[in-house]
Formats: sequence, structure tokens, C-alpha cells
Amino acid sequence: MDDLKQKYLSAIADAGDEAALEDIRVQAVGKKGEVSLKMRELGKMSPEERQVAGPALNALKDELNSALAAKKSALADAALDERLRTEWLDVTLPGRGDRRGSIHPISQVSEEVAAIFANLGFAVAEGPQIETDWYNFDSLNIPPHHPARQEFDTFYMHRAEGDDRPPHVLRTHTSPVQTRAMEKQGAPIRVIAPGRVYRSDYDQTHTPMFHQVEGLAIDKDISMANLKWVLEEFFAAFFEIDGIKTRFRASHFPFTEPSAEVDIQCSWVNGQLKIGEGDDWMEVLGSGMVHPNVLSAAGVNPDEWQGFAFGMGIDRLAMLKYGIPDLRAFFDSDLRWLRHYGFASLDVPTLHGGLSR
Repeated sequence: MDDLKQKYLSAIADAGDEAALEDIRVQAVGKKGEVSLKMRELGKMSPEERQVAGPALNALKDELNSALAAKKSALADAALDERLRTEWLDVTLPGRGDRRGSIHPISQVSEEVAAIFANLGFAVAEGPQIETDWYNFDSLNIPPHHPARQEFDTFYMHRAEGDDRPPHVLRTHTSPVQTRAMEKQGAPIRVIAPGRVYRSDYDQTHTPMFHQVEGLAIDKDISMANLKWVLEEFFAAFFEIDGIKTRFRASHFPFTEPSAEVDIQCSWVNGQLKIGEGDDWMEVLGSGMVHPNVLSAAGVNPDEWQGFAFGMGIDRLAMLKYGIPDLRAFFDSDLRWLRHYGFASLDVPTLHGGLSR
């Protein structure tokens, strides 16, 4: 056993790589290794001989396994050191060609919208994308028979049979954030709520997931005149065109009363859309005075407070401002498209420095 011990300890010490070490392990303590064969001979020995040879063989096997593990660790450390010496990168070198990333137009427009409304005194509020049926519909005065509550329009979360918890949905708008913000902060309040929303629709101008921004302002004496001024200030800053005309058309939304669709001035010249000029109009958002039932649901006294709300699609704003023809391209993950429509990653939109390129 002393000879076996010295033989394999020397071989382990001299092993130059992990492959050679594995060969030594197989020869020594593998199923057909020398130590293993010696242990099989214990059955042929007398009880007295086994009492001596058995513990000695076990000790030899443990010692060789420990030596093998230590050598394997040392070889791994040496291999890592060698890689660190040969595989290195000088981070002070200039980049190889144009490898810079781009900001997605949705992210860019979201930042532009937030910068504009921050200048108008609006904070940014956020809420969950999986909402309860109550926050998404009931708190916003949307009745049970409303088409938006049907499964062909709204994505409902699966519920096990017998589950009596309130139904949950993928939020169909960011309006539930208004309710949550009023519950948390009360009135007065001025917030915008940008984020992802989900509806069961898909074509050139609709996708199952898209982006919206809601606006809410509640105070003692807010009127539709304040709403009109805020939106005109926003359009002028966003499209970077002074004096864009707006048109309010009477409409109906369950969560506002009165309600209005808002159009902006535009023209079509040789198939090209131009914002802020001409005699045509384009619908861009819905708005109105917050319904008293919505205020009550959020814990705000409608006899004391009033205000306006509006909602618009961020994707649609990006298409209008930057001439993107197909909404589905936003989600195709095409790097060529992103290089064309994307924005420099360090160009943060600000009102004083410019919103866009």
C-alpha cells in the first residue's frame, strides 16, 4: 500500500492538465483501478487480516481522492490565470465601427411626453398591469353591460373553478392609475400615467399590447378651458410647432361628463401628413371632465372637487411625429428598423435642449 500511495501521489503531483488527472483517477480509484481491486481482495482474507487491511485501504482511497480534488482545483485556477493573461480587452480603445445602441421610438416619445407634462406641473404615477375588475371598470363608472367588459375585447386572467376572488384583467387603459393615485394622494392632484395596456385587437393600426398616457387634474375650479389650454400647450411642445389648432367634438365616455374627442389641425399633401397646417383634422385623443362617480370611487368628494382627464396613445403619437406607417413594426425587433427610427441613447429629451433630433 505504501508503494501504491507513493506511486499515485507522485503521478497526481506531476499531472499537467485535467485530462491526465482523470486518467490517473481511473487507474487508481476507478472501478477497475488498483486500489479498487485491492479492496475486492478483502473477501479472501481472514477476519484478522481484514481488520488491518480494510481501514488501511479506506485511508489510502480517501487520501488519493483528496489529492485528486486539490490538484483539480489547482489546475482550474492555473487555467483561469492563463485565460486572464491571454483574453483581455483594453476598454480605453475606440469602438470598432458603429456598435452603439438606439433608443426605441416608444421610449423616446414616453420621455418627451413626461418632460412636457412635468413642465406643466404634472407628476408621473404608475400602477399594476394586471388589474382587478373593479379598478379597471367599476371604479371608472363602466357599467356591467358595457362592450369593453366582454371577453372579445378584454384579456381576463384564468380563474380556477370555484375561485370566488374578484376577476383580474390585463388593464385595457391606464385610467385605473387615476383611481389609485387619488386614493393615495387625494385632491388636489395633477398626474400623468404612462404605461402598457392590452386589448384584443391586431391590424396595421392596432396591436394586442400598446402604450397609453392618461392625464388627470383635480382642483376646486378646474374647467374644460383649462383642459383645452393644457392640450394645446402639449401639442405645440410635442410637435414643436407653435399655434396648432384643436377641435373638440362632443362624445361619450363612461368616466367623463361632459366628454370630447380632440382633433388637431393637419393637411395631406401628395399623401404626406403635415401637422399644424391645412384644413383637415385628425383625431388624437379622448378627454372630458371627470365623472362624479369616478371621484367618489376614489374617495374624493365630487361636491368639493372637480377636474379633467384625457388619454392618448403613445404609439400613435410616435407614428404621427416621426412618420412611422405601420404600428406592428414597433414590435418586430428588426434592428434595421430601429437603426432607422431609433434615437441616440445619450440624447435625453428636455424642453430647453430640444425634444427630438
